[in-house]
Amino acid sequence: MTTFVLVHGAWHGPWAWDRLTPFLHQAGARTITPALTLNSDIGLHGHVQELLAALDGAAEEGLADDLVLVGHSYAGLVVRQAADLRPWLVDDVILVDGWAGGDGASMFGLAPEAFVHAILAAARTSAGNQVPAPAPAMFGVTDPDDVAWLVPRLRPQSLRTFTETTRLSGAVDRIPGTGIYCRPQTYAFDQFAAEVGYRAIALDGPHDVMLTHPQVLARLLLEAHACQFNNEKLRN
Repeated sequence: MTTFVLVHGAWHGPWAWDRLTPFLHQAGARTITPALTLNSDIGLHGHVQELLAALDGAAEEGLADDLVLVGHSYAGLVVRQAADLRPWLVDDVILVDGWAGGDGASMFGLAPEAFVHAILAAARTSAGNQVPAPAPAMFGVTDPDDVAWLVPRLRPQSLRTFTETTRLSGAVDRIPGTGIYCRPQTYAFDQFAAEVGYRAIALDGPHDVMLTHPQVLARLLLEAHACQFNNEKLRN
């Protein structure tokens, strides 16, 4: 049975996947939704350690026989470093509008200058090097009911998560990967996927597509993994 480890992006929490997981369960898959701590002291590497603990726990419970690591947005960097450190546990990596790069990549290194300046300006308005959550519209969430649901759940994000760089040995690049990018695009997520050797797949929807189009995204996650699984069988 496939286990999808769904890792939320910046300012979000495990609740980001609440609308999507029922569709994966209906298809017979298991899901794990680890929480990345949001406080001013933690950075990218701290989040990687939290994800590694979740992966090791899944292995101990016998849930890693067919494990797919899914990272949304910022978590693209987190899941790739975690996969690099536990390549024997991860069968497939899928990014959803995910930031990604090689060794030494970071959010600030990948993002355009306007994004960097906006994050730094936002951090200056908050104590403790925290970046306040943007308005839901920045994630493509505009429906009034969705906005009302999302706003009270968003939390500030540590500035360190935007500045710390990945440490990759290259092991992650031997794991099959897919980059799902949302259209219309906000940033060059298709290029990020292609540059790390992943197949890029378009999905019409906003950045927070798991909230607005959960069934469509769930189907695409299942299809993307099935495609990689079949390709791996052909290679063997």
